Amino acid sequence: MKQILFKGCGTAIATPFNEQGVNLTEFKKLLDFQISNHVDAIIVCGTTGESSTMTKQEKIDLITCAVKTSNKKVPIIVGTGSNNTAQAIENSKLAESLGADGLLVVTPYYNKCTQSGLIAHYKAIAESVSIPIILYSVPSRTGVNIEPNTCLELSKIPNIVAIKEASGNISQIAKIASLCGDNLNIYSGNDDQIVPILSLGGIGVISVLSNVKPELTHNIVQSFLDGDIETARKLQLDSLPLINLLFSEVNPIPVKAALNILGFDFGNPRLPLTPLSSKNLELLKAAL
Repeated sequence: MKQILFKGCGTAIATPFNEQGVNLTEFKKLLDFQISNHVDAIIVCGTTGESSTMTKQEKIDLITCAVKTSNKKVPIIVGTGSNNTAQAIENSKLAESLGADGLLVVTPYYNKCTQSGLIAHYKAIAESVSIPIILYSVPSRTGVNIEPNTCLELSKIPNIVAIKEASGNISQIAKIASLCGDNLNIYSGNDDQIVPILSLGGIGVISVLSNVKPELTHNIVQSFLDGDIETARKLQLDSLPLINLLFSEVNPIPVKAALNILGFDFGNPRLPLTPLSSKNLELLKAAL
């Protein structure tokens, strides 16, 4: 049985920007809000955190702030993936040196690779660090899918402990669960599929929704894990309208707008992402 980094809700946390760069004061406010509202882990420098448009120093500052603010209350997991294996290794070593509890490593994108390439890529990263790794499969963004048999091979690597599954393909996720069992923990990568994936043996979610509704998202998972399936189902279905609005435009455009509505100063996303349209902004205000 593989190490469990966390059970429950891990927030794929957004990053606030201002004219000077990363707004660490606001970032710490959101970290404190997350921890006080019972999230079970925080994922920094991920897709929702706009890591692709951050400098190396900004990432260092963000990770350092998260590790210090959490102070081991919840695990800090850092997104370190790249389409360049050498760069992913450098990112992963850096995150480990800064005190990260685990890594979230997305598949290579743009240049893509074969399934055997995925195995070689992840094996090289895993051998470069000692902390646990969560695979991240999101083919809608990367053009690369981690197939179930590839998951089985990767699950044989000791510090590859889990997968964030955001393919949306429930049949594929069922096959991964069947093949890998306790050797690969499964997290939902889609907020609208938390309960379905838990029903297949998943242990939590890496969530966008929990940026604005941390306790609700935690409760969806915790209710299920406690055996209260009816409450989990109801919370999942009740949250769907807000989830749909949070994905009405490319993530993290809507969630940054939502955080601003709630009183945080998260600014606008960085180009090429643009602010939320006025129509969707009004719908989001009404929903919140």
